[in-house]
Amino acid sequence: MESIKVKHLEQLHDYRQQLRRSPRLRRLFLELTLRCNENCLHCGSRCGEAGNRAFWQSGQINADTAKTELSTEDYHAFLDKVKADFAEALPMLCITGGEPLLRQDFFEIMEYAHRLGFTWGMTSNGTLITEEVAKRLKTAGMSTISVSIDGTEAIHNAFRRSKDGFAWTVEGVRNLMKQGFEAVQVTTVVTKKSLGCLDELFQLMLDLDVDSWRVIGIEPIGRALELEGYALSDAEQRQMLNYIRAKRQEGYPVTYGCSHFLGLDYEREVRDWYFLCNAGIYTASIMANGDIGACLDIERRPETIQGNIFRDDFKQVWTERFQIFRTSLAEQSEKCSACPERRYCEGGSYHSWDYDRREQRICFCNP
Repeated sequence: MESIKVKHLEQLHDYRQQLRRSPRLRRLFLELTLRCNENCLHCGSRCGEAGNRAFWQSGQINADTAKTELSTEDYHAFLDKVKADFAEALPMLCITGGEPLLRQDFFEIMEYAHRLGFTWGMTSNGTLITEEVAKRLKTAGMSTISVSIDGTEAIHNAFRRSKDGFAWTVEGVRNLMKQGFEAVQVTTVVTKKSLGCLDELFQLMLDLDVDSWRVIGIEPIGRALELEGYALSDAEQRQMLNYIRAKRQEGYPVTYGCSHFLGLDYEREVRDWYFLCNAGIYTASIMANGDIGACLDIERRPETIQGNIFRDDFKQVWTERFQIFRTSLAEQSEKCSACPERRYCEGGSYHSWDYDRREQRICFCNP
């Protein structure tokens, strides 16, 4: 088995080099808003500093935050441009936030994208997905959705600082399933607080009958960088990965995320294929203010932001910039230099990279 994995990883190494020379835009993330009706302890974008469900459903908008968001017309014009520039192979639109459903023009934007021929999916906390919203998502052409459930009820609500968030989210998932969507995923961010309740969560997934359950460890990004008592130890990471592997061996659709290279023991065992950080080779993002980047989880700083759609041509930026994401991180790291798996990991994910210290914050090969 190890020799087969090494053969595959060598092929993937060569393929990665080709992608860096000739990247292919497969997924384009649109961060519709940084507003959120939850205020999660681990939020990578530090969203949702205030607000509750009743306030956002009332239709009120905070003027200070709204100034940093693209207008409906901005999105229409941008989508027109992307359709023209990438006509041979339109990227899938991945809609996120904040909570994207907080935008009053959400359906106007997404119905327009659907009419243009874009395939699209969404990441949501699920709390605003009523039966009517689920029906509208269906008619607007949504093909995939990932909804967050981060523990049993008390753990989830405390982690997301949302009094009734768990109940609303479960209700939202049930409403989606009633509409017959074929790609409803629940994502769980595992912490020290929730590692012990994976069996209870697994039973909930069976009850909800979701299409897949994505289980990932808490990442050292955003607010989580200052959060104590939640990060998993190396042993706890292995415990989580062993749990995922066991469920997959039993035939259940449980998967680890794309977050990290896991070493030969776990690669191809806990997800469908091998690690490949998509940032800047398959994936680009438009931030809420129009800034152009790669993965939205990557730290936002001058060298990671590649331009802005109000002053730069997006296709030209995709073609000519993004070099920071098309260079091996392992070449910048002293810790990586002697690692026997550096050809396969290449320094790991860009979202968990420490750009000041030039080293990986999470490493499964050389912790």
